[in-house]
Formats: sequence, C-alpha cells, structure tokens
Amino acid sequence: MSNKVIHVLYNDDDILMDAVKQTRAAHHHIEEVYTPFPVHGLDKAMGLAPTRIAIASFLYGLVGLSVATTMMRYMMIIDWPQDIGGKPSFSYIENMPAFVPVMFEMTVFFAAHLMVITFYLRSKLWPFKDAENPDVRTTDDHFLMEVAAHGDVDKLISFFENTGAVEVKVIEKH
Repeated sequence: MSNKVIHVLYNDDDILMDAVKQTRAAHHHIEEVYTPFPVHGLDKAMGLAPTRIAIASFLYGLVGLSVATTMMRYMMIIDWPQDIGGKPSFSYIENMPAFVPVMFEMTVFFAAHLMVITFYLRSKLWPFKDAENPDVRTTDDHFLMEVAAHGDVDKLISFFENTGAVEVKVIEKH
C-alpha cells in the first residue's frame, strides 16, 4: 500500500469545483480539500454524507429546556417560593408564562455552547494543537485537493494538470 498523496493546487474556486467533479468521475479518492473560504456545493461534489448537526442541535436545545424547567421549578416553587406580583408560588404550570423567556434563553444557550464543544471535539481541535494545513497558501488565496496516489503517478499528475491545476506535488505521508 502506498503512503503517497498528491497535492493539487488551484487558484480559483470554480476551477476547483470542476476538478473535483472530474476527479470523482475518474474514480480517484479525494482525501481532503483545503480552501481559504467555504465553497458552496463542495461537500456534494466530493460526495460527502449529509451532516447530522441539526439533530444534535435539537437534542442540545432539549437538554437546555430540561435544565431550565428543572432549575426554575426548584428555585421558584420548591426551594424559595415567593408571592411576586400576585402570582401563585405553589404551581409551576400557573407561572409558566413568566418563565418562557428564561426557557428560551437557556435552550439557545445550551444548544450554542454544546454545538461549539461538539465541533471542537469532532474536529480534534485541542488547545495548543499544531496546524495540519499542508500548504500555507490555502489560508490566503489557493485551494488544495489532496488525492490518494494509486497506480501510475505520472498519469495522475498529467490528469490533474489538465484539470487546470496551478501546481501538482507528490508527497510521502508519514
């Protein structure tokens, strides 16, 4: 098994999109694509599976709503009930309209913060982690497609040069 990958650099996102489609049509495996900004439709062109981020966000929001409901019931009804503005302090249901803003804010708070934590864990972005960007130009104005090198490497290099690549390099992966 070869540990070689081909780094193909492009300087235009439209050319990159066409190259990704040609590469997939030629049945070459794209390891990763590095871009300086999000490219609309790149995930579909690469054939990536749809994300489950909406489901995770909904579940995190439910956790926030549950924490808010439990917290308000305990604090306002069980622990220290007070008669504020004539509202009865013995029933959570009768006081719920006053608690709606707190429930909303806690739902948004939990969903947002847990999504950020999930993103960092899923992306393996730990504090003080070294960058894994293979070429510093991809943070400025170039696009890099990393393709597994199988078979005739010279044929692959000429294939990628014909897709409009600015630069093609063969890299030995560790």
